Amino acid sequence: MDAITLLKNDHKSVEKLFKDYEKTGDRALKTRRDLVDRMIEELSKHAAIEEQLFYPVTRETVSDIDDTVLESIEEHHIVKWLLSELQNTDVSDERFNAKVTVLIENVRHHVTEEEDEYFPKVRDGLGRKALGELGDAMAETRETASPHPHPRAPSTAPENQAAGVIAMVDRVGDTVSGVAQGGVAAVQDLVDRIRGLTPRRSGPTGSSTARRSADKVRDTAGTAVDEAVASVRAARDRGEDVVEEAKGAADDVAKTARRGARRTEAATTGSKSSGSSKRKAG
Repeated sequence: MDAITLLKNDHKSVEKLFKDYEKTGDRALKTRRDLVDRMIEELSKHAAIEEQLFYPVTRETVSDIDDTVLESIEEHHIVKWLLSELQNTDVSDERFNAKVTVLIENVRHHVTEEEDEYFPKVRDGLGRKALGELGDAMAETRETASPHPHPRAPSTAPENQAAGVIAMVDRVGDTVSGVAQGGVAAVQDLVDRIRGLTPRRSGPTGSSTARRSADKVRDTAGTAVDEAVASVRAARDRGEDVVEEAKGAADDVAKTARRGARRTEAATTGSKSSGSSKRKAG
């Protein structure tokens, strides 16, 4: 599919959600929550395919577009923080509707600028064949893109290549929320350290079991993070392809996190089954 057509279809889908939300009343709490959850998923995936493919490809191949791309990335940054807050804000909170209103205003502004200014330059610069190939890659990437916003993850190459694996970790251990939290935190540790930042050891949320699971998964991946950061820095020092090294490093961390997640989930599930059997026996 043509890359621009794909993105415009996304814009139409999100705009329909916006209009449906604007028709709701103050008492339609469940409907509002459902619509916002769908906005979060749609916009998170949309941002992922733009940042991982559309923006870097067009920036390298279309002239006089750097400022437009950088502005788009900053607009994404603002939107992802709003999505993250809405994901964790109760629909009955007095600020919930205000946050949604600001989100809608920001996204509509972003869409207008992309469709009126950015996309025409890209269509002229790339041509039909290249746009078709790029669109196919974006459609494939969307299948594994994270349905959750990750505002702390970098939005530009080379570090955002590593951020793509967050999607894989998001889906690990859905029955134990702490497992997913721990996996995401491990990849965020890698992202922060590749960027030269001190990883922010924010605590997991949920039950005590979920928090223990998250910490265990994150700590299990700690050695892999250390090794991954070292390999990326060594590649950078040697003048080698940091993007490819970051991809490999991220894959290693994600695999380690997944293995730890599976062990943690299996142990937790086994513990619950054992407890249940004992209760039945008693």
